[in-house]
Amino acid sequence: MPLLNSIATPYAEALLQVAEARNETDAVAEQAKSLLAVLSSSPELKAALASPVLEPEAKKAALAKLFDDQVTPAVQNLLKLLADRQRLPMMEAVLMRFLELYRELRNITLAKVTSAAALSEEQQAELSKKVQAVAGTDKLEINLSVDPDLIGGFVVKVGSKVIDASLAGQVRRLGLALAKVG
Repeated sequence: MPLLNSIATPYAEALLQVAEARNETDAVAEQAKSLLAVLSSSPELKAALASPVLEPEAKKAALAKLFDDQVTPAVQNLLKLLADRQRLPMMEAVLMRFLELYRELRNITLAKVTSAAALSEEQQAELSKKVQAVAGTDKLEINLSVDPDLIGGFVVKVGSKVIDASLAGQVRRLGLALAKVG
């Protein structure tokens, strides 16, 4: 992924500079998250944006129709630029890199929490407190996802730290312990 990052980084840095200059950085970060959510939930849109058959003008028109009333001019310009340069397939990488740079700028720690089932608001709040204690910061962004394969519990990743409190993890550790005994 280094090649993809080396192509995505200049676009992400430029977006961050423009957003900072316009005092829109937090809004642009929220919009980037929303765009990433749309891309991940719509494989059809991703395929259309990556399609070499569609002309850049058609892609720009579609993006304008979909997002112009929902995003700042800085994000609109990024989308147009990516379309003009035939880089729309990299939009996801650019937005993810932008969010990494944004978190660095704001000193926000990203915690990835995967649970076996969806968490209630109360559970999320409690987990957030515990993850903040582990991360040692109050500036924390939690990325929640659900993976039924965990059977029960959750896995938290903060930087290089991993806390596996899942049933699947316990079963795996038990299996490894039994293998050593035998």
